[in-house]
Parts: sequence; C-alpha cells; structure tokens
Amino acid sequence: MNIMDLIWLVAVFILSGILALLFQNIFTRLGGNLYTTIRGGTPRAVGMAPFIVLLLFFPPPGNYLIGLIGFFAFLDDIIGRKKIRGLPFEIGQLSRGIGMILVMVVGYFFFGPVSILIALMIQPMNIADMQPGTAASTVMIMSTLMAILLYFTTGNPYSPALIILAACLGYAPLDYQGKIMMGEVGNHSFGVGLGILYTLLGMNVANFHNWGVGGVFLVVLVLLIFTSFIIAFLRRDNLKDFLEKNLKISNPSYGDLWMDVLTGGGLGDLLRRILLGKREIIIYNKFLITLGFRRLFYNPYAHLS
Repeated sequence: MNIMDLIWLVAVFILSGILALLFQNIFTRLGGNLYTTIRGGTPRAVGMAPFIVLLLFFPPPGNYLIGLIGFFAFLDDIIGRKKIRGLPFEIGQLSRGIGMILVMVVGYFFFGPVSILIALMIQPMNIADMQPGTAASTVMIMSTLMAILLYFTTGNPYSPALIILAACLGYAPLDYQGKIMMGEVGNHSFGVGLGILYTLLGMNVANFHNWGVGGVFLVVLVLLIFTSFIIAFLRRDNLKDFLEKNLKISNPSYGDLWMDVLTGGGLGDLLRRILLGKREIIIYNKFLITLGFRRLFYNPYAHLS
C-alpha cells in the first residue's frame, strides 16, 4: 500500500466523520421523519454521510449500485410509514423495493446473477440497524474480514473493503453512543457495499477453482448467511425479547433469531402476507424449530379480522 492509498483512506475517514456531525445537526433542525423521539430524540438517516463518501470514493461500478439504492432508501427515510390507499404496502416500502430491483437489474450487467444476492444484503443490514452500533459493528467486522481475504486472493493490500471500513469508522462513534441512526440510506448503502465486496471475493475464489458463475453465487450466499448469523448474535438479547413478547414465539432458538434477521421486518412480512394470506402454519418438528422455521412461517396477518 503506497502513501496515496493511505491518504485516500484518511480522507474517507475524516470526511465521513465531518458529514455525520453535519447531518446530525441538519436533520435535528429539520425534524419530521428525519428525527425520531427514540432515546429522547435522535436524528435518522445520518447514514447519508457514509453514503456520500462511498458514492465519491468507492470504485465503479460498485458506486453506481450504492448510488441507486441510497437514493431510493433516502426517499423511504423522508416519506416515512405512509400507506398507499388500497394497497398492502407503504410508500417507503415501494421506494425501497424499486431500489432493490434496480440494483438487481443494473448489477446483472456488471456482476451477473449474483446481483440478486447483492440486493438481498439490504435485509439483514436493515434489521441490524434497529439497535445502536450493531449495523456499524457488522460492517466493520465483515469489511475487515473482506480486506484480509481479498489481500490473500489478490496480493494487493489496498481494496474497496478498506474504503467501506474507513467510511464506517468515521461515522460510527455517534452511532455507538445512540446519538444518531443510520436510517435506510445508511444501512442499505452499507448492505450493497458489503454485497459487492463478497462478490469480488467470490469472483477471485471462483476463478482460482474454475467454478464459474455458480461458484461466485455460492460464495456470496455463504457470506450473506454468515453475516446474518453475526447480526443475530450481536442482537440476540433484543431479538429474543422481541420474538417472545411481540410474536409469541416461546423460548426462541438461535435459528429463530437468525431467521428473523434474514426474513423479518416490513418487506419480509409483506411477502408473507402475499404468499400466505391469513393462513397460519404451526411448526412442531423439533429439527425445523431449531432451524428457525417458526419465525420463517410466522404470519402477522393470520389473526387479523
């Protein structure tokens, strides 16, 4: 790594920190959907700071995909939870869904079918952002791991993983203190960014073993699942409490926690509503319970009149 690489990383770190402070102040003053009463008042969508930094410093075509999802995710942050009359989803969910589809479609021309998994990385990162510091910790853990693995597979110590790590390090201090929230713009941008890192590693591994497109897809899928396990571990206490009190899933298994990270939240429940309607599926098999199938088939609409 040469001196210019280090200078760029320091610039990413400093700019991300400065922008986080700036947006903390701006969104607090603006209020509305960009400011929540949680923890005595917390500005949301301060993840705009690392989003801008990644847009500027992350190499193309990755920054194109980050730009796409960040734009539609920020619309979600601004609009909030407004329903669309006559439809079973919110305007924000629609905006986020459009962003995910565009990441899949545009990403296909650069990365192939694995662009589907790049977009799906949004789901676990969105769940991670529901607890202070969890999304930031996940990004730092996985970007560090990717920096190491990309170095081993390319021999180049400088990689896009270090850019994501530096951007997150600059943003994170206020998040760990619970003074800001990433919002959709932040966790979605980091999610797609991590998905691209996983894809770069998958390409290196697949090329070495002559695995082809299927090999890339498999590597990224494994890393997506691993990321979900990390988030479930970091949020284990809160998730267990949520599943027991809100979903009435008694004595949740670790599989239930992981499945909530992988399939929970508004988009997951919307998909359940579409597929299951008001049907209730009860899981009795102990092995399936261990794997988290109680959470997978939990339908919040089953008991609605």
